[in-house]
Amino acid sequence: MEYRNLGKSGLKVSELSFGSWVTFVNQLNQKSAKECMAMAYDYGVNFFDNAEAYASGKSEVLMGKILKQLKWGRDTYIVSSKVFWGGELPTQKGLSKKHIHDACDAALKRLQVDYLDLFFCHRPDPETPILESVYAMNDLITQGKIMYWGTSEWSANEIKEAFKCAEKYNLRGPSMEQPQYNILHRERFEKEYKSIFKKYKIGSTIWSPLASGILSGKYNNGIPKKSRFTVKGYEWLADGMKDLNLKRIKKLGDIAHSLGISQSQLAILWCLKNKNVSTIILGASNTKQLKENLESINHYEKVSKSAMTKIDKLF
Repeated sequence: MEYRNLGKSGLKVSELSFGSWVTFVNQLNQKSAKECMAMAYDYGVNFFDNAEAYASGKSEVLMGKILKQLKWGRDTYIVSSKVFWGGELPTQKGLSKKHIHDACDAALKRLQVDYLDLFFCHRPDPETPILESVYAMNDLITQGKIMYWGTSEWSANEIKEAFKCAEKYNLRGPSMEQPQYNILHRERFEKEYKSIFKKYKIGSTIWSPLASGILSGKYNNGIPKKSRFTVKGYEWLADGMKDLNLKRIKKLGDIAHSLGISQSQLAILWCLKNKNVSTIILGASNTKQLKENLESINHYEKVSKSAMTKIDKLF
């Protein structure tokens, strides 16, 4: 495993990380989730991603129990949470100072840790001034409850505004953005965020490198019964299949085969080739799947400029 700085910070994150979205509680019980986390850690993964919204907080509870059982040194791993969707009441959602503080305290209890390494604004909140959210995050840093804060799926203009607020009032701006980024979903990351990466040297913790499994090739002949597309509450993921050109996905498999790697590994390595990617968050519903994706780091050199050009022409 190689490690990259999280943007211009001194924090080293593993190139591949492990997240709990969809899988924890919904597809993985405590035993299987523990096996996946232990495997990831053994491969050198040091970042484990979570959020208050995942399984309505139960995902963090599960991860917290596992962290206690595994007894890793707190200085050997990075754990995150995200704030936005905490509940149905007006004070339980959004990015107000109150909810940001309440969400952080709740995440600390669920994860059973003294501080969060990374804390994300899970989505932009048009009903709360960005300055208020920036102040709230800085308060948490001062209190020692979080180390770094970031955004997730914010527009470039919203991120710029956060930095303007931080600069004007001598506060710390976001250290990272967590966007979706993969072969099928690249417009925002590569074009809209281009100036953000250049000017602010912000890091990125990208999610869905396999486009929820589409790029793995396992959906080429339809949606399997136990896929995340069939998990209650996540049926919307299947919408991405409607206008999909499966012929191109299959051709991606041909490129992977010619390189001697799996289609999933090729899709992951394609993301890793982008210098603005700090870490790729992997999700897995079993250890076999996770092992295959983690093994992609052993084939980095196989994905040459020629292979990247072929993929760009294909998509």
